[in-house]
Amino acid sequence: MPKDCFRRVMAGLVLALVLVSGVSASAQTPQSRKVFIETDLEGVDGIFDFELQCIPWKSPRWKESMKLLADEVNAAVEGLLTGGATEVVVCDNHTGSGIISLLDLHPKAKMITGFHSKPTTLGLNSSYAALIFIGRHAMSGADTGILAHTSTSEARNVWFNNVPIGELGLVALTGASYGVPTIMVSGDTAACKEARTLLSDVECAEVKSGFNATSGIMLSHKDACDLIQEKARRAMERLSDFKPYKLSEPAELKVQLMHTLGSTYEIKLRSQGAEELPDWTYVFRGKNYLEAMEKWLGPTGTAANPNF
Repeated sequence: MPKDCFRRVMAGLVLALVLVSGVSASAQTPQSRKVFIETDLEGVDGIFDFELQCIPWKSPRWKESMKLLADEVNAAVEGLLTGGATEVVVCDNHTGSGIISLLDLHPKAKMITGFHSKPTTLGLNSSYAALIFIGRHAMSGADTGILAHTSTSEARNVWFNNVPIGELGLVALTGASYGVPTIMVSGDTAACKEARTLLSDVECAEVKSGFNATSGIMLSHKDACDLIQEKARRAMERLSDFKPYKLSEPAELKVQLMHTLGSTYEIKLRSQGAEELPDWTYVFRGKNYLEAMEKWLGPTGTAANPNF
């Protein structure tokens, strides 16, 4: 074989080996499937009374509430990992944080915590492949929603560009701002209905169903955790089916209060520069959703909204 032909053959073999090696290495590197879990407490199975169960370190049944929440979170983590998640980060977010002990957290999960000091975005960013909710309650005024409210007992309604949203929506839209879809929600029947109305396709674990704001039918703790694990696994396996909420711009967030003229919360809204409308309604505007949110909540999410 002539030398120049031999060199060409060898060069081709080397190139082929490089390409095969690259393909093999790529195949061995799994695509990042990091998941963000945002938690609340009022939507957890077995929770039905705020004074009795939801005030940190003051409610008579507070330690039980911590356990109920941690078990539901851990069930979700296990389901996500089984479904193919490569990393799970839990944002402990009831009354600002500090509910879940790291001693009780799933050993393969990480946690975002800290009292009233997290950013408005809660730490969500484009590195996440999906967002799920554990312990979510419905928005203010939701029919048969157990402990339903939107961030504070003083808020009657919240709208984003005239679409009614609750706390679930506020966080889901934050995720959507970074291209992160919401894929699963656990909570009561009213919260799951709200999730489906806003997001259409989302896996829901209905762990309880309300008669009214403070009573309803609850699953057993084991059944609730089993259901959450199964729905989280299924959501993760269906990851490619989900799309982020389609945000419109510019953004307008309207907050309508109860008839609490002169309340501390109303004063805070005014101090944040809200435009005042009739019927105790206050408006924040921005070029996009995140800008309007920060005007409302401040850079750490607490300036005008201490309970979110």
